[in-house]
Amino acid sequence: MNLHKLILTNNACYRAGKTITPKGIMVHSTGANNPNLKRYVSPDDGLLGKNQYGNHWNQNTPDGRQVCVHGFIGQLVDGSIATYQTLPWNMRGWHCGSGAKGSGNDTHIGFEICEDGLTDASYFSAVYKEAVELCVYLCKQYGLTDKDIICHSEGAKLGIASNHGDVMHWFPKFGKTMDTFRTAVKVGLAVAETTAESDTPKRYYRVQIGAYSVKANADAMLSKVKAAGFTDAFVKYSE
Repeated sequence: MNLHKLILTNNACYRAGKTITPKGIMVHSTGANNPNLKRYVSPDDGLLGKNQYGNHWNQNTPDGRQVCVHGFIGQLVDGSIATYQTLPWNMRGWHCGSGAKGSGNDTHIGFEICEDGLTDASYFSAVYKEAVELCVYLCKQYGLTDKDIICHSEGAKLGIASNHGDVMHWFPKFGKTMDTFRTAVKVGLAVAETTAESDTPKRYYRVQIGAYSVKANADAMLSKVKAAGFTDAFVKYSE
């Protein structure tokens, strides 16, 4: 994951300053043919490029709307893919509206994947992979699992989000669903756990089972423990 941080401090959502205990992650996509992060994230940090139209989300109410998410995934000015954190992960975002059962803004971290024309397989593959890695990162940080991840359209069906179709208007075009996405996150979490275990230094605890003044007795005991399967046993002479 190519993670950067640029908090949208001028957005009214950030200024509201409300926090949550994250219980899940909601995946969104922007619904506009513009893969460039600079469309939403500002100011230019030398990687984003300048938004010449000033329609970014680092302002009080972008496009006159009360909207803000925790992060964006999209394209830098050099064409590479990156993730930008735009709110503290535990801040209450304005990313999904509400439904009959409440609002996922109170429970979920929400991030947007910048859409392109929805026909570029290489771009989709890159942002999909980045989104999986972001979810693995967030799951590890907040003790979540793949089962705690939904998209906006699933949030609507659950009654905790407005009636939007993202991301299921895009993922199936390339043979992906939220189920395949969750499976990829599950695999990523398993790999991360295995890697962490392999990086932990091993400790060995030796057990001494006897001390003998007669070497023949020591040799006899050594033969017994080796016969029992303890092939690493040995006799050590001490002064």
